[in-house]
Amino acid sequence: MAKEFKIALAGEGGQGVQSVASIIVEAANNAGREALYIPNFGVEQRGGVSIAFVQIADKKIGSPKFKKADIVVALSDRAVRRTAQYVDENTTFVYDKAIKGVEEDIPREANRVLAIPAIDVAKNELHPRVFNVIIMGAVIEATKVIEMKEAKQALEENLGYKFAENPKLRELNFKALERGVELVREALE
Repeated sequence: MAKEFKIALAGEGGQGVQSVASIIVEAANNAGREALYIPNFGVEQRGGVSIAFVQIADKKIGSPKFKKADIVVALSDRAVRRTAQYVDENTTFVYDKAIKGVEEDIPREANRVLAIPAIDVAKNELHPRVFNVIIMGAVIEATKVIEMKEAKQALEENLGYKFAENPKLRELNFKALERGVELVREALE
């Protein structure tokens, strides 16, 4: 597991990046690690790009802000362009294959670039509403920042009331989490 990890998740309003960030931080805190999450909405709150900044460490985190991320996940064309400033030669840059016209905007200085088909998997295999949980699985696999059991526990804590009403939702969300892990593994092959 990494000693310290800086994560920037960016997407359009409604893609769930803030929820994903919050659940990852909760899972890290439950595992006894230090974790901070700062949402960035600005005027974008009504449909523009929103960025979630996450830091997870084994010791106290000195400042909630950071200039460069260990991983950047961009879920829209505008998010790809907006997050380039957080990328350097140590960054893993993840984006969705369904985003068109961003090839020129992918940060070339990134250590590695992973294009994953999360939108297609959500729409065609699972359900569009679990897109953000697929992304959560991708972040977990790309960073190894938390364990799968910790992620599932945090999902349970956040969505347990919905799972109690409809137990199939638990299965669907856990499958989405696992598919996100698989998508990163496939992209790395």
